Amino acid sequence: PAGLSLNSDGRCAFVKKTPDCNMVDGFIDYLQVAFCLLPPNLTPLTITLCVSLLTIFPHFLSLCSFCPNLSAISTCLHLSHNVAGVTFLALGNGAPDIFSAIAAFSHPNTAGLAVGALFGAGIFVTTVVAGSVALVKPFVVASRPFLRDVSFYMVAVFWTFLMLFRRTTSLGETLGYLSLYVVYVVIVIVSSFIYQRQKRLMLSSSENTSVPGYSHKHTDRQPMKRRNKYQSEYRPLLPSTESTCQILLTSLNPVDSRKWRRKPWSWRVFKVLKTPVEVLLLLCIPVVDPDKEDKNWRRPLNCLHLITAPLVCVLAFQSGVYGDYKIKGEFPLWLLILLLGLFLSAIVFCSTSNDCPPKYHPVFAVLGFMASAVLISAAASEVVSVLHMLGVVLSLSNTVLGLTLLAWGNSIGDCFSDITVAKQGYPQMAISACFGGIIFNMLFGVGLGCLVQMIKTQSDVQFEAEGLLTWILTGALGLSLALSFITIPLSRFHLDRGYGIFLLVFYAAFLLVALLTEFGKIHI
Repeated sequence: PAGLSLNSDGRCAFVKKTPDCNMVDGFIDYLQVAFCLLPPNLTPLTITLCVSLLTIFPHFLSLCSFCPNLSAISTCLHLSHNVAGVTFLALGNGAPDIFSAIAAFSHPNTAGLAVGALFGAGIFVTTVVAGSVALVKPFVVASRPFLRDVSFYMVAVFWTFLMLFRRTTSLGETLGYLSLYVVYVVIVIVSSFIYQRQKRLMLSSSENTSVPGYSHKHTDRQPMKRRNKYQSEYRPLLPSTESTCQILLTSLNPVDSRKWRRKPWSWRVFKVLKTPVEVLLLLCIPVVDPDKEDKNWRRPLNCLHLITAPLVCVLAFQSGVYGDYKIKGEFPLWLLILLLGLFLSAIVFCSTSNDCPPKYHPVFAVLGFMASAVLISAAASEVVSVLHMLGVVLSLSNTVLGLTLLAWGNSIGDCFSDITVAKQGYPQMAISACFGGIIFNMLFGVGLGCLVQMIKTQSDVQFEAEGLLTWILTGALGLSLALSFITIPLSRFHLDRGYGIFLLVFYAAFLLVALLTEFGKIHI
């Protein structure tokens, strides 16, 4: 930017007067911190602080994960595992990417961050993560799910390329873009139904050819009876009688004493550092876990959630814009929410017990989902603001920041989890997570981001393409998908270590070309 050639006072005045430097999203104006509060000789400190914040925020986003609540909602709605997996649980896993994209699309100058992050994460996941899974555990890919996922992802990438090429998109095109994921969900459900039906037919035919007069019913019933007997034998004779205060203190303790003794000192230090954040999240976000016998019902803490969770939603929504809002200019909105929360909390506390969750306990899952979504959205806005400031300080484009720092931060967790799943003997599950999740992230990240901007501006979305780097990013992602779509079927869907090494080399070559383009070594 032109303002970087000025002295410290001139740069500060330039940042304050230039509309493009006005950061409306986020709780902190990081550009004014970098150019007004900190002197120029502390620029390395500014960069260090930026990188530190970028390492903290993605971990904070992971702590806000609302997968248990979404699982509880899907269970309450009696959704099948396939429907829940490609809808609610996909939203839970992809929430950081989606909210980061929505936050980036809220301002035209930072839209390149969303494009760079979504495309960069796509290349990272389909090359580095998939290649690492192949190196750890060579396996045979399930043919039809693989071809389905790669085909839909290529269509999504090509559609996004068309929007970037034309530098605009309309409301109808955005709704069509979002409906592509609906078509994907329908095909997943229909495919699963057909597969289950074929499986049942095969089982029924095998039973018909079994020994005559042999009944499976009696043998199936005996293990169930024996299991129930063992479960009843190992239940405690006397139920635990913790007081309300003990339940509250235990619920707010994020440290498992048994795990603490087993873990190394490095894990303990990291746990101590993140414990304050975990305690604050426990105070603000109710979690309903359908896998637990008591559904994670904690009466005193859940009553407290009726006060804290709505306050968090009001104070953190859109970076605190409603924190100072007053009804008719006199009564603060946050005070009204606080009084309503106190009233509901008193009713729930007096009408429930510590031992048994109430029938309306799933409502707390909805409340936890809303609070988590607001906090993730607020943290994502801070990530975008920090990256925008880092781009100005280092004179880097938003696209290269998105495809490197933001993409790595959002995808590194998926990388480690998929590799761990592959090591445990489930490489097929890991490769399915690679392609299935990024389809949701791209379609909903770009689609919802464009839709939110249209609602704000009441006009079509305009994209500011950042030159050759955007086309290199798009071409590299399309090329990696096309190579996988052609090469893996030719190898009879066997993903071996040789192809894993090829994918890693492909990503290294792409990253080298992208950085050389950013620094002007490659140009047209």
